[in-house]
Formats: sequence, structure tokens, C-alpha cells
Amino acid sequence: MRVLRTGVSSVAPHPHSEPAWLDTIMKGDCVAALNKLPSKSVDMVFADPPYNLQLGGDLHRPDQSKVDACDDHWDQFESFEAYDAFTRAWLLSVRRVMKDDASLYVIGSYHNIFRVGAILQDLGFWIMNDIVWLKSNPMPNFRGKRFTNAHETIIWAVKSKDAKPTFNYDALKTFNDDLQMRSDWHLPLCTGSERLKDDNGDKVHPTQKPESLLYRVLTASSNPGDVVLDPFFGTGTTGAVAKKLGRHFVGVEREQTYIDAATARIEAIEFGQGAGLEMQKGKRAEPRIPFGNLLESGMIEPGTELTSANGKHLAIVRADGSLKSGSFTGSIHKVGAMVQGQTSCNGWTYWHIKRGRKTSPIDDLRQEIRSRLRA
Repeated sequence: MRVLRTGVSSVAPHPHSEPAWLDTIMKGDCVAALNKLPSKSVDMVFADPPYNLQLGGDLHRPDQSKVDACDDHWDQFESFEAYDAFTRAWLLSVRRVMKDDASLYVIGSYHNIFRVGAILQDLGFWIMNDIVWLKSNPMPNFRGKRFTNAHETIIWAVKSKDAKPTFNYDALKTFNDDLQMRSDWHLPLCTGSERLKDDNGDKVHPTQKPESLLYRVLTASSNPGDVVLDPFFGTGTTGAVAKKLGRHFVGVEREQTYIDAATARIEAIEFGQGAGLEMQKGKRAEPRIPFGNLLESGMIEPGTELTSANGKHLAIVRADGSLKSGSFTGSIHKVGAMVQGQTSCNGWTYWHIKRGRKTSPIDDLRQEIRSRLRA
């Protein structure tokens, strides 16, 4: 992995077929750095921007030990107006490099996420979902003046209402024991061996996100080989998970300490590849095959007889792909419904064709065509 700096050559060049910025950390301000990327060059974005926490004074536990909270300079802004201007600037830069159907995930707390959401809509983004990350081990509320902050909010947005983003619905359902993935995610904070520490045992980054969170986000809205951008790269959780899952990444980070930690972390990971990265795909993800394709390919000839599974109904295939059964004519679905006296029918599974000594649903022929397209 390489870190790109102005005037500094990369350490390990990629083959000429791949852009120089792929799988790199670009050092600098996110807006300036993103101007170096081509338009419509990334498939997905995960953004963990400064939250503008506006913390006042040190925070202590009941035993008077100091809490290692986020009070770094990069999280401090002079005013809400300054934060809003910053938000508009980086969102416009991100929008430019997103492909038309790319997804953007932005995470935040009550301090900033509502402002980010409003600006997203002002800039023309279309919000698909909000997701609540429910922390199973949140930091306690030491001052006792508010509810314990036990969640963060993630906004999933696309560039326009007409965008068709990747959403691996069936993969997520399989991942979740065949239950639809909900918008409330119960996941722990980044702790234990996953939390990066410096030589003094202190946290390298105050708000390092758990890999489990990014694993779910990337599984939802990206595929192997996709390019994932993180404009606030930090210690590289997005890059680490992307590499494990066979995705490419590009990160932007201005703090050298974080870049060094992320570089070491990601270089220790093998790039995921092979059959293990394949994901469950439902029929909605498969290419549409009209019944007429079976005639064009010669798999069915005009005049072929189709029957229902129980042999009760028979239909003749006509040259235009319509069926005729008695006085009924129309598509495989329409005729299948009419002969049964029903309002609808899946003709692909209702009608069967004789193949040798066996009969099988015409859907088997459709699957054969799909297999050829995938080959």
C-alpha cells in the first residue's frame, strides 16, 4: 500500500492498468485531495467526518480519572456556520467522484448528523435509509445530566432519486439468518485487540470504528472489485475491511500519525479473493430473460406443446412467444392464469416441457440461458 504526497513517489506502484491512486492514502485536506481523483471514479463512499462535539472542559470518571474523549483540533470549529460550510465543501467533492449509482454512507451523532442530513438534501442527494448503530457497550454518562449516548446514526444516500445503487438484499438476509436486515444494528464499540494503541498504551485515534460496522456497510452496498472511498480515513478501518473483502479503497487523511497506523494495519492484511467472496444473489439480481429468447435460441420451436405439472392443461407455443390453450391466448403468465381461473400466475414454473422422457418447468431453460450469459 502507498501513501501519496505531493512531490513524493509511491512506494509500490500498481500495474499500469490500474490508476496510481488506487489502494492509497492521500495525505492532505479532503477537499483538495479529492480534486485529484477523476469524476465518477468510486463505487461507494463511507464518511466519518468530524462530529463538532463542542466539548467544554475535561471529562472525568467518578474516581477522578480523565476520560480519553475526542478533544482533538480536527474536531473543533468556530461556529455552526463554519461546520456547515465545511460539510457542503466535502460533500460536493465527494459527489463529483461518485459514480451515478454509487452509495454514500455518512455516520454521525446528534451533534452533527441532522445538519449533515439537511445539507445532503440541499445538495440534491436522495436519502435511502437511516441506520441506527446501537452500541452494546457505550461509554457511561459520567456527569449524570443527560441520557447515555448509546447510538450513532448512519445516513445512506445516493446522488439522485433515479439512482440504482448496489443493495445486496439477499446477501444481507442470508447473513442475518434468513431474516431481513433491519435498520437497527446492535454492534459493540471498537475495543480489545482491535483498538490501535501507541507505545504508551493510549488510543491512537479517539473514535476508531469497529470493523464489524464497516463489514456490514460494505457487504450491503459494494461488490468485490469495487472502489470504496473514505475521505476521513483515520486509522484505516474502511481500508482494512475493504481489502479483506476484495474491494479496492482510496483514503484521505491529513494527520501523519493516523496515516502511519493505517498503513501498517492494512499492509498486514491479505487482499481477499476467490469463491469465498461470492455473495448470495436473489432472482431480482439476475438478468431478465423474456420467453421469446427461448424461441430465438432454438430451445423451443413454434408449435411446441407445454403442459401444466399435473397434465391437466395444455398450450401451444406460437411464433411470437404467445401461448394458445383452447380459447385463451396471451403470454405464458396470462394463459397460465386464465386456464386456472386465477388472476395471476408465474408461467415460468407453471408450464412444463417434455425433454426426453422427463418433463421439466420452462424455467430450467431460462436458467440455462442465464448460465451462458455468466460464462
